Amino acid sequence: METVYVTGHRNPDMDSVCSAWCYAALKNRIDPDHSYLPVRCGAMNAQTRYVFEKLGIEPPLLVKDVYPKVADVAKRDVITLDVMDPVYTAIKELDERTLSMIPVFQNMHEFKGIVSLHEISGFLISDNLHTRPVYRFLTDNFKRVLPGYFYRIGEEREISAPIMIGAMPYEISVQRIRELGDVKPILIVGLRNELINYAVENDFPAIVLTGLDEDKPVSVDFSSYRGSVFVSHIDTAETVRLLRLSAPLKDIINSDPVSVQSDENYETAKARLVNSDYRGLPVFEGKQFSGIVTRRCFIGKPRRSIILVDHNEISQSVPGAEEARILEVVDHHRLGFERTREPISMKIEPVGSTCTIVFHEYLFHGVEIDRTTATLLLGGILADTVMLKSPTTTEAERRAVEELGKLAEVDWKSWGQDLFSHSASIKNRQARDVVESDFKEYFEGGVHFGIGQAEVVTLEDVPEVKDELLAVIGTVRMKKSLDWVLLLISDVMKGESILLSSGFEAGEKKLIYKKTQDNEFYLPGILSRKKQVLPEILRVVEELELA
Repeated sequence: METVYVTGHRNPDMDSVCSAWCYAALKNRIDPDHSYLPVRCGAMNAQTRYVFEKLGIEPPLLVKDVYPKVADVAKRDVITLDVMDPVYTAIKELDERTLSMIPVFQNMHEFKGIVSLHEISGFLISDNLHTRPVYRFLTDNFKRVLPGYFYRIGEEREISAPIMIGAMPYEISVQRIRELGDVKPILIVGLRNELINYAVENDFPAIVLTGLDEDKPVSVDFSSYRGSVFVSHIDTAETVRLLRLSAPLKDIINSDPVSVQSDENYETAKARLVNSDYRGLPVFEGKQFSGIVTRRCFIGKPRRSIILVDHNEISQSVPGAEEARILEVVDHHRLGFERTREPISMKIEPVGSTCTIVFHEYLFHGVEIDRTTATLLLGGILADTVMLKSPTTTEAERRAVEELGKLAEVDWKSWGQDLFSHSASIKNRQARDVVESDFKEYFEGGVHFGIGQAEVVTLEDVPEVKDELLAVIGTVRMKKSLDWVLLLISDVMKGESILLSSGFEAGEKKLIYKKTQDNEFYLPGILSRKKQVLPEILRVVEELELA
């Protein structure tokens, strides 16, 4: 089932967060074919945190971006092998399933490394570089690679030994064995009793018998022998070939492979794989194995599906929105939307809050609004309209507030006062948070400007932090390469504001507001950035363009 992210704008306010949560809840109830996940792309303010904590619910998930990630293309249901499995099994699986690589574990859950054709070829090449290589064998693997049966299972289950084929005359075979010194080989031999007895007497770790008729008993006395005896049903050459492949995977795996994290950027992971010697890499979530990616995973770049609420401009949205598939827009701001690849659903209303539009959507679809949802919608409307005092407030908000207050079982006026009482004092907040937590950028008439807004319950604290705020405003201006930066600080109780300006002299001279100090203007009766301040800034910019 595809996940669709429902996201508010960067630096989200309460209306943005609550509308994302409530609209995702609605979509999950009316569309069973998709999973809708509310997300946010910034820290919540004090008001919003208070509401979610009071209701005891999880706020929308914080996401850094919606760029495609490794998790979007990773294969999770993959075949795995154990470190004690024979090399033969890895070769068989890689070949028959045309796999790029196989993760290898110990005790089913502890990731130990990977095996691919790269490790297999290295194992086979090293086999041919030595005059007589020493192999590690697990006797338990004999039966997994060789058709046959154990005539006797010895005491040692794990053996390191070379292979000796008993095909030469007895004296020459013994001479070659003695040339190995203290190293005792695994003997692969037909029914040559004299040589078999020599292996028994000298305590070879294992003997593999070939060319033995099933109805013909073995006439050698193995009663004192401590090693294993295996009877192979295939000829000596095939027995030798397959026996080499009974070596456990732990001897050949890459125990420290190049890997990627599941939340890693798609393009970054793709580049890492392409620039490696491998055709597949393991994927981890932290230290926990979670799947694999192969080169085939990166043939087609995936696109996240998102719904924008409380904004419609890509520049204000979550990073990566420009590459995502935008399905819907639910907003109450002016249109600044860019061209889309496919038709989308637009729900734009000239109201004071996105939560008002979401409330209308619940009514339109006939979906019952529970107490929690009603409380969140009510909070979003009251916060964005400053308890219906903002000039952006419409009759739609007034009707919605009355109805939602009943559904939430609260007195909306008391709830609103409680809500704003939890706004952090401006002098107790970081200056950067005050400037950037609700900041929007605009480009009009050749002027690139930004306006931040902070809602407070008193303006008396502003003089104490003004210099610090102006310093941050200057920093933001340079960092974002803006011509003009403004900060609207609104007293929601008295319905008045102070506007701090970065010092765009040409624009400041044309403002209708009363200048009280350098970089400071007094705005009585003004609370709305969107409906009151922005139109004035746009007027000024237009006059500058025409001048």
